[in-house]
Amino acid sequence: MMNFDAKKAVSIFQESVLDWHKKEAPHTNPYPDNSIENTLYQKNHIDTIQWHIEDDIRRPDIPLEEVVSLKRKIDKLNQDRTDMVEKLDDFIIDLFKTIVPKPNARLNSESPAWLLDRMSILELKIYHMQEQVERKDSAASAEHIQKCQNKLTILLDQREDLKLCLDELLLDYKNGDKKVKVYRQMKMYNDQNLNPSLYKNK
Repeated sequence: MMNFDAKKAVSIFQESVLDWHKKEAPHTNPYPDNSIENTLYQKNHIDTIQWHIEDDIRRPDIPLEEVVSLKRKIDKLNQDRTDMVEKLDDFIIDLFKTIVPKPNARLNSESPAWLLDRMSILELKIYHMQEQVERKDSAASAEHIQKCQNKLTILLDQREDLKLCLDELLLDYKNGDKKVKVYRQMKMYNDQNLNPSLYKNK
């Protein structure tokens, strides 16, 4: 059984966030292909790129054609994000494939990978809230800094809670107290055979 826990996942997410912000550009994935570490890094990498595009698309001064282009990028990134989440769930299914659940084993409403998805995005929130706390420009008032510090404290607390939730869920799977069951997202808007706006205009 591979060595995988919440601490490891968060460390990889943080590494990805820091790598991207060194040049505000894509960074080479440092982990072996087809490993859970590579997938975690790539998952956060996609989230980081999308985070900044979501910022850009809200600028009031950008032309309409650029808004459309950015929206299409966001759609593509959303699909890539879902693909990465499902790949992570595949790793976790394989991790516990030999475990026989107990007769009264419970289900979890959220798969481990969708919990990891929340943890990945949380690391981006923490990074950018920390940036706000450390602002020195004249537009950042003392009140603004304090509000951001209060929010950062909550985000850091949430990080610890989500780490605990993931580790407890993995332990429940290991002990057979919960059964591993994954539902795919079945996204329809990017599928030319499922989105009426696409297949009716073929």
